[in-house]
Amino acid sequence: MFRNSYDNDSITYSPTGRLFQVEYALEAIKQGSAAVGLVSKTHAVVVALKRNAEELGSYQKKIIRIDDHLGIGLAGLAPDARVLSNFMRQQAMSSRMIYNRPIPVSRVVSAIGDKAQRNTQTYGRRPYGVGLLVVGYDETGPHLFEFQPSGTVLEYFGAAIGARSQSARTYLERSFEEFPDCSLEDLVLHGLRALRDTLPQGKELMVQNTSIGIVGVDTKFTLYDNDDVRDWLEKLGDVGSTRGRRSDNEPEAPTVEDTSLTDAPPIEESADTSEPIETDN
Repeated sequence: MFRNSYDNDSITYSPTGRLFQVEYALEAIKQGSAAVGLVSKTHAVVVALKRNAEELGSYQKKIIRIDDHLGIGLAGLAPDARVLSNFMRQQAMSSRMIYNRPIPVSRVVSAIGDKAQRNTQTYGRRPYGVGLLVVGYDETGPHLFEFQPSGTVLEYFGAAIGARSQSARTYLERSFEEFPDCSLEDLVLHGLRALRDTLPQGKELMVQNTSIGIVGVDTKFTLYDNDDVRDWLEKLGDVGSTRGRRSDNEPEAPTVEDTSLTDAPPIEESADTSEPIETDN
């Protein structure tokens, strides 16, 4: 990796105004498997692609329940996500003990944003190498927030983080106008379609590698894993990667053997009298 004299800590600005360790933390998010979140008028949904380090190992947990009305999906370093999720749980429990009410989603998200931002102003600390999609439902309705290691927190109608997440964002940008009026089932299927677009070529969504989290009106945060996901995948139908597929209206390229697609006469072979081209080899 490229190194310079301004990336030894997270508190030193480069001459161009950049904090390189924060940017490196953002790159760590891109190495993690994808997570997609989206929200309607009544529900918020997060779906995530789990990854196992090897065939003999279990799949990494990608969605974490925080409270009855709150959960997160992660991409990046799972241990960092565990620290942040424990902090969010402490904040949620404190709200119930002190105020006797669930903590507002915006407040707990601001709390982890402040916690992450302090790491960019204190020498000897590093930014969290994880991105979070926070979904929740409170008295103001359903919410979806994206947390970044810099401490930036933004609310979205739909968001995607992790490896190949740009493909999911492209799908969300095409379809986000439908989200507010979607039923819960349609909202989950939109999330699964966006997640499917992040799959490497030749891979598919399975009960082992797919997680779904749902929260909304009269619905506590519910996590679907393993066999609980099977019904949703059956409703989705096509679970394979869409990468490298030819669209239905795209004409098939002619092959060398297929001469019926052209009326041009065959080219006669002639002796090659041109001089050879010299190369640097």
